[in-house]
Amino acid sequence: MQTIWWGFVASFLAGGMTAIGALPVLVGRTISQRMNDTLLAFAAGVMLSASFFSLIIPGLAQCELIYESKVMSAAIAAASIMIGVGFIAFLNETIPHQHFAQGLQGPPGLEMPRIWLFVLAITIHNIPEGLAVGVGYGGGDIAAGTTLAVGIGLQNAPEGLAVGVALLASGYSRGYAFLVSSLTGVVEPAAGLVGAYAVSLSQLVLPWALSFAAGAMLYVISHEIIPETHKRGYEHEATWALTIGLVAMLFLDVLFA
Repeated sequence: MQTIWWGFVASFLAGGMTAIGALPVLVGRTISQRMNDTLLAFAAGVMLSASFFSLIIPGLAQCELIYESKVMSAAIAAASIMIGVGFIAFLNETIPHQHFAQGLQGPPGLEMPRIWLFVLAITIHNIPEGLAVGVGYGGGDIAAGTTLAVGIGLQNAPEGLAVGVALLASGYSRGYAFLVSSLTGVVEPAAGLVGAYAVSLSQLVLPWALSFAAGAMLYVISHEIIPETHKRGYEHEATWALTIGLVAMLFLDVLFA
């Protein structure tokens, strides 16, 4: 029960970093498109590193302890990653939402304000992050959970700023932009609670859940963040920022291991 509680609290704090990152919009501060793409790419690097070093590799190790078979471990990891990708792809295809650069996605037909389509897009984006933190703690490895929580929190801050700035540029007020940016992090503690509880039911679930969360994040990185950061001519900056984010998360993983 304690690990479930820690998973919820840690994912809540990580999600709260979205609001902290969005604080500059309250005083009307804006950033250039180059900086916006750079920050988002840094977030992608953190997520990419966390997917492998904090989720897939520990999942493989846990699987080998249970089944004592490298082939079985690899098969379970591969299947879990595919399921995770498929899950977020399903949400992406069935929930109407809108990205700032990619435009309207998902099925048409639901009449709702454009701002809530943005919120839904970021909500889909944040589900894997909350799941990852919850699974990390739910497995009983506090160090791994802490690494994920810190890493996800670090990448949530620039995401919150990027969303807030984009909303300001779309004509929304500073207070409204901050509020909406902050609300996008609310889904993370809910997802974290689900992840921690699922893993706590049985250690057999842990390797599946770790790779599932990794697959879900990989979908977001490839389908959303990288295309968003490579649309406006700042691919060079985005590539370096992604690399720096990956290396920073790698150091965190080693530090807390």
